[in-house]
Amino acid sequence: MITEEIRRLSTWGERHRRLLARLTLALGVTLVVDVICAVLVWYFEHGVKGGDIYGFGDAVFFSTVQLLTVSSQIKNPLTVGGRFVDVFLEIWALFVVTAIAGSFAAFFGSADSVLRSSAHK
Repeated sequence: MITEEIRRLSTWGERHRRLLARLTLALGVTLVVDVICAVLVWYFEHGVKGGDIYGFGDAVFFSTVQLLTVSSQIKNPLTVGGRFVDVFLEIWALFVVTAIAGSFAAFFGSADSVLRSSAHK
């Protein structure tokens, strides 16, 4: 049974192309969101007294770790604009994580449905 499952997963088909397209789309759009939000974080937060955003690299780091839902030692945004960007980044990250999880569920579910339909014939 394990050999059969490995064979089914390694056979390239429409469901593989669909999963790859969804993952590529999620990654591409998320990279664009990351860059735009890094620019916004830098604009709102650089030079703010008590803040940790000193340069554009700090802003990129902040936006990227927010998208990865990983905490960092950077203080939370101190400006209203920075906070809006932060909340957007967190919502985007949750959306992308659930969309990717759903894509994998559809990928494996489609393989199971094909297997079930061929077993009933």
